[in-house]
Amino acid sequence: MAKILIADDEPDIIELIKRYAVREGHEVAAVGDGQEAVDICKKEDFDMIVMDVMMPDTDGFTASRKIRESKDIPILMLSARGSEYDKLFGFESGVDDYVTKPFSPKELMARINVILRRNAGRKSPANDNKLICGGIEMDTLGHSVLIDGEKAELTSKEYGILLYLMRNKGIVLSRDQILSEVWGYDYFGDDRTVDWQIKLLRGKLGKYRDCIHTIRGAGYKLEE
Repeated sequence: MAKILIADDEPDIIELIKRYAVREGHEVAAVGDGQEAVDICKKEDFDMIVMDVMMPDTDGFTASRKIRESKDIPILMLSARGSEYDKLFGFESGVDDYVTKPFSPKELMARINVILRRNAGRKSPANDNKLICGGIEMDTLGHSVLIDGEKAELTSKEYGILLYLMRNKGIVLSRDQILSEVWGYDYFGDDRTVDWQIKLLRGKLGKYRDCIHTIRGAGYKLEE
């Protein structure tokens, strides 16, 4: 069972998500504004958040950034806007998934469960707890990344992609393989999501951005 926070200013949406989440055994709390989400996250811990973008007082993106300043909670963003720019902006804000309205509640729950499973697995210690590629160093036990000794602030998806690439250094990984590993086998998005996240990840690797090679027609490969 997971503890899920729903932040949306539409009561019908909250009730719909809550009904399906409770049916699967999850505990649900709900607020109607982004600032309320920030405030409750200061007092309580949640396994994940379902956050609407357009809300009064504080929008979902702003609320997500404020929450991530103190807590690493997976966030699924809901929005009526589904353009490529809006999705990219969402991923840049550190959200784990982006779902456009109207949505299928069954599909939404599938996405929520994928995120919960991936996050649970991410917290498990790995045997290869120290991974190095050039000036990039990953500590999987401490869940941290250093670039030339300086800590890099990565989102959970950026961390997951880099970890998968580091563990398979020198091997070409397809977009589908990355989606399956980082998002889960029942992810419903498309492979452009991987391209967006790789672009964001490269931007945080500084002079080592070119260690991630694009292999045309095949996928991506990490090597020094």
